[in-house]
Amino acid sequence: MNEAIILAGGFGTRLRSVVSDLPKPMAPVAGKPFLEYLLTRLAKQHYTHVVLSTGYLHETIEQHFGSCFEGIELSYAVEDTPLGTGGAIVNALQHCKADDVSVLNGDTLFNIDLMHLRQFRSHHNTPLAIVLRQVDDARRYGTVQTDANGRIVAFCEKKETLCSGLINGGIYQISRSLLSSYPVGTPFSFERDVMQQIYNEIPVFAYIDNAYFIDIGIPEDYLRAQKELPLL
Repeated sequence: MNEAIILAGGFGTRLRSVVSDLPKPMAPVAGKPFLEYLLTRLAKQHYTHVVLSTGYLHETIEQHFGSCFEGIELSYAVEDTPLGTGGAIVNALQHCKADDVSVLNGDTLFNIDLMHLRQFRSHHNTPLAIVLRQVDDARRYGTVQTDANGRIVAFCEKKETLCSGLINGGIYQISRSLLSSYPVGTPFSFERDVMQQIYNEIPVFAYIDNAYFIDIGIPEDYLRAQKELPLL
C-alpha cells in the first residue's frame, strides 16, 4: 500500500497578511487550495490512502475534500491541542495501515519521485530517509551535512549571512517503528526531538533531489506559487 501523511495543521502566521481566515495548506493558489496540488501529485504516484493531520480550522479542509480525492481514500487526524510535528505524525500513524509511510509538509511542494524515495529507504535499511535540496540561499532553513555515502552527519542552524547548502525539503520516508515508543497525544518536534537526536546512533540517509521546490510559508513565495504551480 502506498500511504502518506500530510502535516496540514499549521496556523500560517507569516501568511496572515495575504491569507487571514484559512489553514495555511488551504491558501488559494491560482484558484485551488495549495493542498490540492499536493494530493494531485500523490494520486499521480498511485497513493491510495492519505492521512491529513489537521488542527486549526480543520473543518475547512474536511468540508472541501471529504473522504476521497482523485481515488485516494482520505482520513483525518485532528489535533485538539497543538502537538508539534512529531506528535502530529504519531497521531496520524494511528490511522495508517502500512509499516512504511511517506510524510509531507502541507505548506511545501517538492516534485520528487516518491517511489524512488521508498526504494531508497528500503535499500539503505534505515527507519528514516530525509529529502534534501540544494539551494543558493539557505537563510530561512538552516542546512544539513552528509558524508560521502549520503549519511547525515550534522544539522546546522540558520545563518543570517547569505549561504548555499542542502536544506530539509519537508518530505520523509519513515518506518512506523521509528516512533513506536512515543505516546499518542504527547507534543514534540519531529525535527528537533527525533531527527537531530538519532542521527548519531542510527544511520539516517539523505535523498538529495533538485526537482521543483516551493515553500509558501512567506508572502513572496506564496505569490510566486500563483504563477509557477499551474505550469507544473
